[in-house]
Amino acid sequence: MNASDRTPADLLRSALAGDPGRPLVTFYDDATGERVELSVATFANWVAKTANLLQGDLGAEPGTRLALLLPAHWQSAVWLLACASVGVVAEVGGDPAAADVVVSGPDTLEEAAACSGERVALALRPLGGRFPQPPAGFADYAVEVPGQGDRFAPFQPVDAHAPGLVVGGEELSYAQVVARAREDAAERGLGEGSRVLSGLDYDTWEGLSAGLFAALASGGSVVLCRNLDRLAPDGLAQRVESERVTHTA
Repeated sequence: MNASDRTPADLLRSALAGDPGRPLVTFYDDATGERVELSVATFANWVAKTANLLQGDLGAEPGTRLALLLPAHWQSAVWLLACASVGVVAEVGGDPAAADVVVSGPDTLEEAAACSGERVALALRPLGGRFPQPPAGFADYAVEVPGQGDRFAPFQPVDAHAPGLVVGGEELSYAQVVARAREDAAERGLGEGSRVLSGLDYDTWEGLSAGLFAALASGGSVVLCRNLDRLAPDGLAQRVESERVTHTA
């Protein structure tokens, strides 16, 4: 990673310049049997498309407040980096009624409808599938994102010291996110090639760091597991071995 990186989007650009073909996020949903592996390049492509959707179709700009009502999921990670690319403040589990934009999974649509601004819904189906029936009042992410551009350039520069993330009631600037991620990576002993398996949710800093930011800041990758309690008793040990996991959270 580049020592001059100041935002999560900078960290992703450095990862893309370093080794775009290496795995970055491997996602398991043990309730459905889904496994998705995204290389740095593939993940960055999803981020670029989502950032273009945010900036273009949804009219977001630096300082826009986005309520992110999603579980720990590879698409949640994409949205967090897309927000950082545009300069949007991602409020994890934020109040939709107070947000300019809401991004919701299928289980929080009723709550998300309180947002008077733009609303986006994710079905969280395997392979990023769309809703069988689009939810009323929401744009279906799986319908809207494929046609977006593969490259992203912000209309305005992103200020690393502006608010960037709200989690657990604490507001952090992008620079603080990067600094904390680097500190956590050092404490965990993460470095290039590290593989972190996390079953933590994204509703705390610990979950966000273990499941995304610390690995990104250190040149590592994550094995993000949802519904880990559905695994057979020996399933976790098998996964640690098969995924070449070096650290667990």
